[in-house]
Amino acid sequence: MSKQIINSVDAPAPIGPYSQAVKHGDTLYISGQIALDAKTGNLITGDIKTETHQVMKNLSAILTAAGLDFTHVVKTSIFVKDLGNFVAINETYGEYFKSNPPARETVEVSRLPKDVNVEISCIAVL
Repeated sequence: MSKQIINSVDAPAPIGPYSQAVKHGDTLYISGQIALDAKTGNLITGDIKTETHQVMKNLSAILTAAGLDFTHVVKTSIFVKDLGNFVAINETYGEYFKSNPPARETVEVSRLPKDVNVEISCIAVL
């Protein structure tokens, strides 16, 4: 099996030497997404819920480019700068996984790219 690079113009371009996503067999690995607006390149900040919604929109755009949606997601990793935002992030995240949510971990870290407050990556299967 070979790997296939998946890119979406509706998600921000990578800010380093990595792909938005890589499909290998029936599995899609999506790189961590932050709250960058793909059209403007601006960070979406203001409050943690707005930031989290933008992250989820970016993940959705990449899933769509691969012909998938959130029902295909089996694992997510959430990195946050402040676990004090956990409840708000969880509420927003939960809007995208109405039933049968994926496995996940949420980890507080000291710093994230562009000093954002939240970054989420995921793994999806066909």
